[in-house]
Order: sequence, then structure tokens, then C-alpha cells
Amino acid sequence: MARKVIDADGHVVERDIQLYPYLEEPYRGKDDLLSVSFFPSLDGWHRAARRIADRKGRSMPSPDAKTWCAFLDDANVEASVLYPTNGLGYGLVKDKEWAGVLARAYNNFLHTEYLKPSSGRLKGIALIPLQDIAEAVKELRRAVTELGMVGAILPAVGLRRPLGEAYYDPVYAEAQALGCMLAVHGAPAQGLGFDFFERLVEARVLSHPFAQMIQLTSIVMNGVLERFPRLRLSFMEAGAGWIPFMLERLDRECRNRAADLQALPSEQLRSDRIFFHCELDEQVLPDVIARVGAEHFFCASDFPHESTQDFIEGLEAFWKRPDLPESAKAKILYDNPRRLYRL
Repeated sequence: MARKVIDADGHVVERDIQLYPYLEEPYRGKDDLLSVSFFPSLDGWHRAARRIADRKGRSMPSPDAKTWCAFLDDANVEASVLYPTNGLGYGLVKDKEWAGVLARAYNNFLHTEYLKPSSGRLKGIALIPLQDIAEAVKELRRAVTELGMVGAILPAVGLRRPLGEAYYDPVYAEAQALGCMLAVHGAPAQGLGFDFFERLVEARVLSHPFAQMIQLTSIVMNGVLERFPRLRLSFMEAGAGWIPFMLERLDRECRNRAADLQALPSEQLRSDRIFFHCELDEQVLPDVIARVGAEHFFCASDFPHESTQDFIEGLEAFWKRPDLPESAKAKILYDNPRRLYRL
């Protein structure tokens, strides 16, 4: 019997020139917009240049829907959920109006160029302009009800307020009402306490987990999960090794100081609506699963940031791991992402 796989996190590589036709008035057809990048730089490092200089890189394609579906066929994957690439710096956009224009253009582009041609195999994650919370609610509703997207991104870096603040409650309420998920996704390395690093490799070690730790702490300690008991959240691309540390640390501080929570953080994070990315080759994964439960983890191809062959080989090695039961493997590769995104 074929083993089922859902890829919980792949990417489009959205170029400004591709988004340009989807801009609304008064920006439509204004060529001078192309003289400046639509999205801010993640953090000052040019990742493609660094890969070339390190001789570790390969050219990263910008796969269209047909190429993406071919990848799914090659890797024997049922469906993939698509996140942006340059749009991972979306939280750094300061202009509220431009944030809304850019979100709507990206979402229309993703729907038209990827979701519609894929016969349902490609699922979309929306950008919503959290810089303007009323517009974010409107765009989340449109993206889910009109464009068929399965959730939206909460940028882990760049926003002026941490994600636990009550400012975001209207978005959480709307996501809960719509039954869609929200994904905390990082990528930028700025503003996390190590801007003094002069090599990208050092920043890459810390950028994803530190961003997730900050936002998870804010969300849990400010009672978001208790105010919105049906809200589903995922924490993307940081691996699983940091999670037991955070559970213990959050519980310790909650016990030592008044946190105004009805349940310990670890109990909240073990609920069936919280999900975490894991690397298929993480050696610590059996220990993390023993602490948290296999129901909370999902895998990601990261294609085209990673190659087709790397993902196929990673899947084969994962199925052969002797330190994980078959039931846990099936949950991570299929059952959990299906529940997360309600596919």
C-alpha cells in the first residue's frame, strides 16, 4: 500500500514582475514601481549571492503550477501547501496602504497562477496586512471564502507588536470563525538580538527558532489560546528541538509568577490545535514526541528552496528510521497536516 504524504510547507518564488499585473489602482501600470523591490529585504543578506559565494548553492527555480505538480508526482505527494518566498519579509513592510495592496496582489496571483490550475493539489496560504488590523480581517475572510485558501501567515519578525497582544484579537476571532489556521513563519534575522553577526550562516542557526520562541511566548503568556479555544496555529521551519525547552521554561515562569492563565502552557500546547514543523532527520525527534505527542508535528519539502531529490531521499530515510513507530511517521507525513489545514 502506498504511503501517503502531504507537504505542509512548500514555496512559490514570487517575482515583482509576476505580481505587477495584479496590483490595483492607482498602482496598476506604474512601471516606476519596479525600480524598488515590492517586499523589503529580509535582513540585508542576499541569500542567492551567499549560496554562490559559498559554492553550496544551486540556481533556485521559480516553478509554475505545472512544475509544482510534477514535483508532487515525482515525490509521490498528495498535496502541498504554498507559502511565499520574498513575502516572508512581509512583516517588515511599514506602509499600511502598500501592505494591503501587496497582500491582495499576492493572494490574487497565488490563486490565479497556482491554485486554480492545480486541480486542488496546491493549497494557498494568504498574506494579510496585519499592519492594519481591520484590513487584515477583511483580507483573511476574502482569501478563505472567495479564493479558497486554507490559512494565512503571521510574520514572526518585523511587526511592531508581538503576536500575543490584544491588537490581533480580531484576526484570531475571524480565523476561529472561518475554521482556518494561522501560521507563524519566520525568515528574517533582524531585530532578534544578533544583528552584529557578519556571516549569514551564524544568523541562520538562530533566526527561525528565536523568532518562534519570541512569538510563542507572547501568544501563550498573553492568553491567546485561552481566549480563542478553537484557533489552530502552526509554527513553521524551526525544527522540533526547541519545543521541550520552551514547554519547561514557560511552565516554570508560569508557576513562579502570576501569569493569569487557567492552564499551564505545556497543557495548552499539547492541545490538538497546535502544530510544529519537524525535520525528518532530527535525532531528537523521538524524545520530543515522547514529551509532546506525535499528533503535533508535520514535515515540509521546502521546495524549491530545497531540491526534489533531497526531499525524496529524506522521505525514504524517514520511513526507514528504527527509532520511530510507523504510526508516528504516518501522522507526521499525512494525518497531522491534513488536520492542520483541514484538507
